Amino acid sequence: MSPDKKRLRIGVLFGGRSGEHEVSLASAASVIRGLDPDKYEVVPIGITKEGHWLIGTSAQKMLPEVLRTGQRVTMSADPTDAALVRLDGSGGGQRIDVVFPVMHGTFGEDGTIQGLLDLAGLPFVGAGVLGSAVAMDKDVAKKLLQAAKIPVVPWLCIHRHEWERHQPEIIHQIEKEFPYPLFVKPATLGSSVGMTKVHSRQELPAALNLASEFAMKILVERAVNAREIELSVLGNHDPQASIPGEIVPHREFYDYAAKYLEEGTKLLIPADLKPAQAKKFQHLAVLAFRALELNGMARVDFFLGKEGGKIYLNEVNTIPGFTSISMYPKLWEASGIPFPQLIDKLIELALEQHAEKARTKYAIELPAGSAGALEG
Repeated sequence: MSPDKKRLRIGVLFGGRSGEHEVSLASAASVIRGLDPDKYEVVPIGITKEGHWLIGTSAQKMLPEVLRTGQRVTMSADPTDAALVRLDGSGGGQRIDVVFPVMHGTFGEDGTIQGLLDLAGLPFVGAGVLGSAVAMDKDVAKKLLQAAKIPVVPWLCIHRHEWERHQPEIIHQIEKEFPYPLFVKPATLGSSVGMTKVHSRQELPAALNLASEFAMKILVERAVNAREIELSVLGNHDPQASIPGEIVPHREFYDYAAKYLEEGTKLLIPADLKPAQAKKFQHLAVLAFRALELNGMARVDFFLGKEGGKIYLNEVNTIPGFTSISMYPKLWEASGIPFPQLIDKLIELALEQHAEKARTKYAIELPAGSAGALEG
């Protein structure tokens, strides 16, 4: 690299107050390894489970170490700073050029961090406040997907306070709507955290209680005998979908243990599909990306019925996993974009979206002499 070429300072944001905290650390480590040191200066930014912000150095390769011994900081919401501010009384701050959030679930993928980064005037990778919020809330997302004529698995949404006050009525409502087995999960979390496959009434209360520990809204869905097909989407104004892949879990369904703790699950890339089926999945993935007002990246998960071949969109993940076994980067690699180039492209898209936002007016120009009239 020539000495006059400035490296971009990339703040990789990980951890957080979420049931997916540990998954975030694994994803962030992969992203940091994929950042070209000739192009980027890495600033690891860890958020503890209590919500403390800490930074490490690019030399700190083990992210748990950043969370234990990093320097306490906070993000300035002043857009003229674009910096992390130290909390040790020494003053000053560390400027950041682009933030790469690698935070899954609550307070990271739900629009809250994105809102803070918007206030701070910082470019960031991935969806904005609106897209992040609606995609994280599976109940709201399903309603928007239905409006876009995208088929989704039938569901009921149960609010936690309703379940706690009217348990017999809720059980009756669920059984009236769906046969067993069925799925129960938090409406605003991913990585299958808090999700249960329920086979009988005896299992239902415990499943609802578990899901209610992780969210104020609980999703109950019909169980579908289906193959699990996933696609990656990349882009802002002209999003593109990868080739489809297939998840073949070694457990009864693709739960947290099957995803992250155990071996045996197979990732088939490309999925064994007819060309027309693959094109249909790609079309629906891009359609869903647009329907949920997304940009940057997303992984779109589908079900393909084993009997009849009906397609259902399961969910859309705005900050997909970047671990060594994660489908998002694997699908793009199989589609012709290797991991380092994928990271470069995501950063380019973040800067492009930030420049687009900067074209928006946030104040009106008043005619001369009119300010006093408004004040009066």
